[in-house]
Amino acid sequence: MNAPLRSHPLPTTWPKHADGEPATLVAALARNAADHSDRVAFRERKYGVWQEQNWREVLEEVAAIAAGFEARGLTPGSALTIIGDNRPRLYYAMLAANMVRAFPSPAYPDIPLDELIAATRHGAPTVAVGEDQEQVDKLLELRAKIGRPTTIVYDDKRGLDSYDDAGIVSFDQIIAEGRERLARDPGLMAELIGKAGPDDVTVLLHSSGTTGLPKGIPLRHKNVTRGVLNAAQSGYFRKNEELFAYLPTAWVGDFVFTLGAGLMMVATINIPERQETVMHDLREVSPTFYLAAPRAWDQMLTRIQVGMKNSTPLKRWLFDLFMPRAVELERKRLAGGTPTLAEAIIDRIGDLMVYAPLRDYLGLTRAERAFTGGEALGEDTFLFFRALGIKLKQFYGQTETCALTAAQSEGHVKLHTVGRPMAGVELKIDDSGEILVRSPSVIDGYFDDPEGSAKAIIDGWLHTGDAGLIDADGDLVVLGRVSEVVRTASGERYIPNFIENRLKFSAYVRNVAVMGAGRDQLTAIVCIDFDAVGHWAEEHRISYTSYADLSQKPEVATLIAGVMVHVNKLQPEGLRIRRFVNLHKDFDADDGEITRTRKLRRNTIETTYAPLISALYSGERETVFDAAITYESGERGIIRRTLTISEVPL
Repeated sequence: MNAPLRSHPLPTTWPKHADGEPATLVAALARNAADHSDRVAFRERKYGVWQEQNWREVLEEVAAIAAGFEARGLTPGSALTIIGDNRPRLYYAMLAANMVRAFPSPAYPDIPLDELIAATRHGAPTVAVGEDQEQVDKLLELRAKIGRPTTIVYDDKRGLDSYDDAGIVSFDQIIAEGRERLARDPGLMAELIGKAGPDDVTVLLHSSGTTGLPKGIPLRHKNVTRGVLNAAQSGYFRKNEELFAYLPTAWVGDFVFTLGAGLMMVATINIPERQETVMHDLREVSPTFYLAAPRAWDQMLTRIQVGMKNSTPLKRWLFDLFMPRAVELERKRLAGGTPTLAEAIIDRIGDLMVYAPLRDYLGLTRAERAFTGGEALGEDTFLFFRALGIKLKQFYGQTETCALTAAQSEGHVKLHTVGRPMAGVELKIDDSGEILVRSPSVIDGYFDDPEGSAKAIIDGWLHTGDAGLIDADGDLVVLGRVSEVVRTASGERYIPNFIENRLKFSAYVRNVAVMGAGRDQLTAIVCIDFDAVGHWAEEHRISYTSYADLSQKPEVATLIAGVMVHVNKLQPEGLRIRRFVNLHKDFDADDGEITRTRKLRRNTIETTYAPLISALYSGERETVFDAAITYESGERGIIRRTLTISEVPL
């Protein structure tokens, strides 16, 4: 640990909102260092040991990085590219960029070069941060293609000792250079803390790019700070939270819910050793606030189910005895019912013997607030975790709103809504059924895109592109994308994504694309969940060798047909799926079929699988599909697959 800059008294003034709260993330950092200097700010598990830094130490390191960045040419209004997993110094680099009135622009760690070129076209970043050798190599490739970044800063030095490329420098060196500047200039610390204003960009994120090049989405300090404060006023954040930083740093959920809320709420931000140890480290942290995507909750449920199947007969018997009762009791509560005395006693016994141990096993014993968002979560999964005593809730938002638009609150949880608007958020549905949002957390426009900004934001109202409705209780129901409203040949309107989400409520369906625009019936291409279906196959003594082999088993086709039948019961007669095919692989972001946030690129799927779609509508029982693959060498080839087409029972 570097020696503290004790010769530099901490500033006592910084940009503030009218209510006295910090108006920038840098101001929040300075406030925390001044008022909560010894409180643990960041905790990182490294080599199996949790290492801590308090708020004062973090401020001093961030200021040193900022001074070093500035000396290396990071200028106001420019972007700082950041690629890597969650690491303290990557978060510090984001704040350091803000200190010099620049802004971080994080990218997903697995982003391919062509997408990285698109993601770095905004803000002309000449300085970049790569977590390790893999990311440095990627940034060097980027430089060879477009001539920048000229300076590449790395955190993990393993494998980089022999690199002699110009401009590659370690964080340790940047910090040392920055500390020298701070030591020479006693007023530099206060200057760096006061530079950024509420209207400055605090981070540049990007849209998923489902229909073209990703849009640059600049969140300003006022958007994030006011948005978090409004969410806290509504009860979604509390002071001194224990947060768990494992979400992708390029996702708005990580920047706002981890870094933004961490700073504004004086939280402790816990960082796992690596992605492979997330579940183990989660149990050691036991956060008070936990956010996960629907697929992560599904995987957690599968993990519990597999664990129980492999446990002792007594534990399996207790699980099978209490969990179904707990789920039905939770369903009753959500419907407004009150447990009988007998139900309450059984629930209490179940908590002592089953639910509490499982919460501890997951690391969610202290998770007073647990959320899911981004897409719909399956009803069975949602009910299971609430029955377990984890008060899971839905939230709704976009990157353009700092993901802070609406959320469920305890006592007002429904299975098919996303809750009510947060404090300071106005929400309405226009004549076309589109959801419009106006709030302090809404951006004022896209980066260098006046045309796109004018279309999306009119009179301060963000046109979200989502279709929805507000029910009688004031809860928002999200139906899908307005642009995805299509009609069948008979003229029935539907949103494919709404049906797809219902299908993905099943643990056995990982991805699915529903077709039917201009057709006389609906069909589907299904990507099975390999873990869930594989576990099901093992239970039913069905042998298989690979994803492709498992997907084409007749028993698996029957299993997925059952999912279709269940969803069809919820659909109007003209909008029921009649035929489907289980694909030989999952949709892949590297193949352009889905985005990094797992949203379908429908145009790509319809082009890539055009022969398969034709077979679905031609009445064929099976079809031969030539699948393009890319080998590790970069060479492309073709693998011929015979795929079975199944009918959905009426």
